[in-house]
Amino acid sequence: MLHIAGLRKAFTLHHRDGVRLPVLRGLDLTVAGGECVVLGGRSGMGKSTLLRCIYGNYLPQAGQILIRHGNAMVDIATADARTVLSVRERILGWISQFLRVVPRVATLDIVAEPLLALGTPVEEAREQARIMLRRLKLPDRHLALPPATFSGGEQQRVNVARTLVVGFPVLLLDEPTSALDARNRDIVLELIAEARDRGAAIVGIFHDPAAGEAVATRTVDIEQWRANGAD
Repeated sequence: MLHIAGLRKAFTLHHRDGVRLPVLRGLDLTVAGGECVVLGGRSGMGKSTLLRCIYGNYLPQAGQILIRHGNAMVDIATADARTVLSVRERILGWISQFLRVVPRVATLDIVAEPLLALGTPVEEAREQARIMLRRLKLPDRHLALPPATFSGGEQQRVNVARTLVVGFPVLLLDEPTSALDARNRDIVLELIAEARDRGAAIVGIFHDPAAGEAVATRTVDIEQWRANGAD
């Protein structure tokens, strides 16, 4: 589902006279359906940078990021914006640490929106969203409210619901349990494990090593691809 070859990423610090800060050099990674690869390594080693490259937020200097899209492999590193958006809509799900949504939109509609974008009928999309939010222990009284006034943990569960309700074939997880208490963390880990077991290819970062171990099929130390010195 996902194949990365020779990935190189550096940042140019324009406020520091164009100094280049190398992050990743020559990264190779393949993730099959049914795998959950947890990225290990110290903070600042490039784990989040890798996820953002896969999602198409960061443009690498070299390498391929191939994702299966229908019967073809799309290279996110070179694809046009329309293709990247299509991959995100149908193939590539992202759970970040932060909920970024349009203010004043009801929680139920926020979670149903990606299903509607795929052509799911409105009532069916809303029902699937309701089921997912209930599984994540969001009270029914919250569903008609915008999540801006929710606690951090409640917002994170909305974030998780919005992505996992779709059933994406590839999932990127950037500390999906960081704001959760133990009970809600276990619920989210259970949902991630279900996605893995139905065949999703998953790459994840977890601040809690025990959480990562609970869903990982293997752990990859990203420091082996850490770029040091001048790029």
